[in-house]
Amino acid sequence: MRCLATSWRRWLVIAFVTASVLAHVSAQRPLKPNAADLHDAIKRLGVLGSVLYVAAHPDDENQRFISYCANEKRLHTTYLSLTRGDGGQNLIGAEFGEALGVLRTQELLMARAIDGGHQRFSRANDFGYSKTADETLRIWDKEAVLADIVQVIRETQPDIIVNRFSHDKNTRTHGHHTASAMLAIEAFHLANRPDTFTEQLKHLSPWQPRRLFFNTSWFFFGSREAFEKMDKSHLFSVNVGTYLPLKGKSNTEIAAEARSMHRCQGFGSLSTRGETLEYFDLIEGDRPKTNDLFEGINTTWTRLPSGAPIGELLAEIDRNFRSDYPAASVPDLLRVLQLIRALPDSHWKRIKEKETEAVIRDCLGLYLEASTRATGASPGDTVRLHLETIYRSTPASNFSVRLESIHIEPGLFDTTCSHTLALNRPWIFSKTVRLPESIPFTAPFWLRQPYTTGMYTVDSLLLRTQPETPRALRVRWHFSINGLPLEYQTEVASKTEEPALGEVWQPFEVLPPAFVEFTEPCYLIRKADPTRVPIALRVRAFRDSIYCRLRLLAPSAWKVTPSSQAPEAFLARKDQEWTYTFFLDASKGPELATLRAEVEVGGRSYADQLLTVRYDHIPPQYILLPAQARAVRLDLNTTARRIGYYMGAGDDGPAALRRMGCEVTLLEDKDIQPEILRKFDAIVLGIRAYNTREALKNHQALLFEYVQKGGTLVVQYNNSFDLVTSQVTPLPLRLSRTRVTDETAKMRILQPKHPALTVPNAIEPADFEGWVQERGLYFPDQWDSRFTPLLACNDPGEPSTEGALLVAPYGKGYVVYTGLAFFRQFPAGVPGAYRLFANLISLKQK
Repeated sequence: MRCLATSWRRWLVIAFVTASVLAHVSAQRPLKPNAADLHDAIKRLGVLGSVLYVAAHPDDENQRFISYCANEKRLHTTYLSLTRGDGGQNLIGAEFGEALGVLRTQELLMARAIDGGHQRFSRANDFGYSKTADETLRIWDKEAVLADIVQVIRETQPDIIVNRFSHDKNTRTHGHHTASAMLAIEAFHLANRPDTFTEQLKHLSPWQPRRLFFNTSWFFFGSREAFEKMDKSHLFSVNVGTYLPLKGKSNTEIAAEARSMHRCQGFGSLSTRGETLEYFDLIEGDRPKTNDLFEGINTTWTRLPSGAPIGELLAEIDRNFRSDYPAASVPDLLRVLQLIRALPDSHWKRIKEKETEAVIRDCLGLYLEASTRATGASPGDTVRLHLETIYRSTPASNFSVRLESIHIEPGLFDTTCSHTLALNRPWIFSKTVRLPESIPFTAPFWLRQPYTTGMYTVDSLLLRTQPETPRALRVRWHFSINGLPLEYQTEVASKTEEPALGEVWQPFEVLPPAFVEFTEPCYLIRKADPTRVPIALRVRAFRDSIYCRLRLLAPSAWKVTPSSQAPEAFLARKDQEWTYTFFLDASKGPELATLRAEVEVGGRSYADQLLTVRYDHIPPQYILLPAQARAVRLDLNTTARRIGYYMGAGDDGPAALRRMGCEVTLLEDKDIQPEILRKFDAIVLGIRAYNTREALKNHQALLFEYVQKGGTLVVQYNNSFDLVTSQVTPLPLRLSRTRVTDETAKMRILQPKHPALTVPNAIEPADFEGWVQERGLYFPDQWDSRFTPLLACNDPGEPSTEGALLVAPYGKGYVVYTGLAFFRQFPAGVPGAYRLFANLISLKQK
């Protein structure tokens, strides 16, 4: 990551110290709270209590409890997800790995925007399913993850911590889950030690939470029935099914809306109403005498010296609040702010000062906007900004609201305004600024440095636990209200007009002036013809009028022609693309290599490709990753030429088949007809097709008829629950939860002479080397005797499973079911995965 400017470092310190103050609000449409929201915010000012909820992944959190704490109890509630969910699956698109982690991060932030919680992360990388906590802690850097948990405890100063999972290593669950609970308990005892993780104490103070609970549920006992029967006398029960009058909803309705933000995991939830009990087991700390988890913990203003008068005044403001005239509360709120500012510095002083300033702003109807019509720019570019503020209280208002000055950061513009705002009359100001060359990119910060399977690298202590990259381009507004100075900050956002949607807001992006990418994530170089392999690079401009030059970087033994550097090209418009093809002679040197690309603009080289993630439930995401591709020289043959691919949840299968030399047709539901199917040598069903394509159950008869008449049907993995039909192949089989997560697990070839392992490629043990993340998942555990299991494998200490690859003749054709994780191997360019899949699609009866 490039060096940060001084002003940017200063902003990071401010963000770090005050990050726990405000819930997630993207740099998008300015908030416009109604009177009920304002009354709720005033009530929240009177509560000084904090909860930290800890688990391993996005979607692990209990939204019912988070919403209950944030909305019913009005506690400062934070969810710490140790990972961003990179190693999971995706039900709505083709994002996996880093892009999936960014998508799931944003889904968490959208969930918190609904349930009122705050969001934090550690640097742990979700490396995929793990069966034990010991394995998890071997792959993660335990001390680094522990440091991040301690940092979040010191940042948020929780009175209680709640683990989602049990710390018992004998519990049968994801190893990440158990590890999250184990580490939270260890952090509970370390966070208050001044000799532990001392680098954090420059900005934070040691902190000791009072209690730590385990939020247990029926899930941990096998069934609801078993949980109902068990003795719960040692557990604490909390009714989270309360009604929230100011929200007009039950707490569980809010929780369902929040949980439904986890769309890529298929967690859309129906809302419920009425009593709903959550259960908690005390793990650390003193035992409450009642079901109140906060019993004996002071969450009022009396927990601070000289705080009692503030609490009393806030109670009076609450009683006298007028929904028809919220500004009537402003004089007393200004008094509250003065009293808070007079207190000694403390965690709660900083939080409540910012919250009170925000309530004053909103009670006045004070609107602040910093926007631009541009969606993004590069360092050194000029940006036209639109600044607007308006004081919109009722006609009876008689407040002195003065805009004293504005500052456009980082260090771009300062001006003294000394302008008194007239009621309901906007103050508008436009200014063109030039972004400094040192302004950091807005792409996800945890992906900007090299990282390992288990950990992301984030050098900045100030960023490590943050959910997303702070925006450096922002405006500081200095007001005086009835003579009292107040400062507000707004991030510059993009605002455009679209005829079908009206006003469209999105974060303003700062990105390189050009991106470069390989047109393929990997290249298969056949040993039969390795001397003239086309390698196409595509450059895309992010500003107008750029001259650029492409470079391809390959191993020295591989010859690049006409040269490693392309001629200079001119791109006149932003978003214009140019593709240049190099040719590679890979006849000598390594069989496997990583190719890299660079684009030179203005004498500076950039080596980033741009990934864009767009869905209607999150802001658009722009991800910068190294511009590189895998290249492998291999023996690969296939006799199948025409392939029909019926997409499931989304994967790289069609592109992988094209790399093999196949002609691929993406099949829609209307294409499942005998006269169309008979044209194909093989039909492949994409991953989780039987989980995501409801119409597939209606196509069974025609697909099975296709096999009977001589076709080959390859069915890739499906989840064992939420199937649209229980019959996923013409012959009976039963899917299980069995998976082999060790990608290096020995693969035993059971039928070495079977055509699927010999024709047209002879599959050997070496073909199972270099696999990534896992062998496979949701293997069948029962199948019809006509299936032949071809492979066996197992994780360490577990029994062998033979359901990874099943092949059976059916009529004149073949049916294949495989739980092998081809969808992860194809983008990674794993040679053996390509060779084996080529055999599967090439199966034909003699």
